[in-house]
Amino acid sequence: MSSKSTPVPAGSSAVAERGSLRLARGVSATWWYTVAALLFFELGIVLATLLVVASSPAQSPVAIAGVGLGGLAWVAATVALLIDYRHRTDSAPLVRWRRQLLPLLLSAAYGVTAGAVCGLWIVGALPLLQSLMLLNWQSGVRVRALLAATGLLVALAVIDANATDVGTAASGWGPLVSFSVILPAMTVASLWWWDVLARLDRARASESRLAATQERLRVATDVHDLQGHHLQVVALQLELAERLMTKDTDAALEQLRAARASVAEAQQGTRDLALRFRSVPLRDEIANAVDLLRAAGTAAEARVDEDADRAPASVLGPVIRETTTNVLRHGGGHWARLSLVRQAESWRYEISNDAASDTSASDDGSGLDGISRRTAEVGGSVDVQRGKNEFTVVVSVPAVVDAVADVTDPGEQR
Repeated sequence: MSSKSTPVPAGSSAVAERGSLRLARGVSATWWYTVAALLFFELGIVLATLLVVASSPAQSPVAIAGVGLGGLAWVAATVALLIDYRHRTDSAPLVRWRRQLLPLLLSAAYGVTAGAVCGLWIVGALPLLQSLMLLNWQSGVRVRALLAATGLLVALAVIDANATDVGTAASGWGPLVSFSVILPAMTVASLWWWDVLARLDRARASESRLAATQERLRVATDVHDLQGHHLQVVALQLELAERLMTKDTDAALEQLRAARASVAEAQQGTRDLALRFRSVPLRDEIANAVDLLRAAGTAAEARVDEDADRAPASVLGPVIRETTTNVLRHGGGHWARLSLVRQAESWRYEISNDAASDTSASDDGSGLDGISRRTAEVGGSVDVQRGKNEFTVVVSVPAVVDAVADVTDPGEQR
């Protein structure tokens, strides 16, 4: 193989729809990681409270069980508030009373009950303060609410330390105070990070929609200019033919033939315009594929011949898009390698990826069949190689092919 290859640049402006689905899943996973971290801390506080209650000989098993069950109810109320927070908007009110009143009441009831059982002010105040942190505070207000809540918890911890025999509650006192004071700050920091991530995700989606809108406007402008010019010429030619019809029949027929030629030019111009917008340079096609795979969390690498733009884009462009889609659908999602190189009188495109554990023979669908038909029409070939931990598709096409009439992606033939 004697061809010079260069790495594909990582930056590309195109991100496909299937990559957006993977990104949306990643955002959802980040949200649930955030929820899990907060719930872990809250369960730790409930456990520490139980240790403090259990360390008191005067407490009955019923009281201990009540504190435990109340703690689980508080955690469930937090989950409800977090679900509402995920779909918050800046214009929404601070409290949605119909949805959030019950969780707030549960938090307050648990705080009062647990605080009365163990005799600690910090336990009585924390559940409600924590739930208040999950409301739809406006920018800047949440920080002031956090400082006030943290200051109050520190003051209550000092009061409890002076009024309680810490030695008798040593098994749970330290973790309880530490977790209680830290929890509001951790909650606000986690929610701030989620807000940043959500805004970035919305910005990415808006950018994609804006790019699509700009592309449609550009296409509409080009079509308008092309068709408007030809239609104006045809109208003038027909008008002239109409005037000449009674005076000079030969000249009128000449104008009619010219009008027909103008219509043919308009049709060809429209076809050329459609082909131009559907044909992307192959270096850009592979760069877009690499960006899409990386955005989906796949470690993607590619090498492309420096003369790749001379390869038949009408054949290999749809092949690159279809095989990339197959990797996103059926691949293991860990790595992928792409290459496009010149071999004598042909071009060789290869894509390999880690095969998913549940990949079966039927997973190919008709996508590979479409690729095979397209390459066969121009005298090319497709080789599918299945390994235990690797799946490879190799497509070879002649360096020079006749124009392909059908420019439809193979994936559209399903």
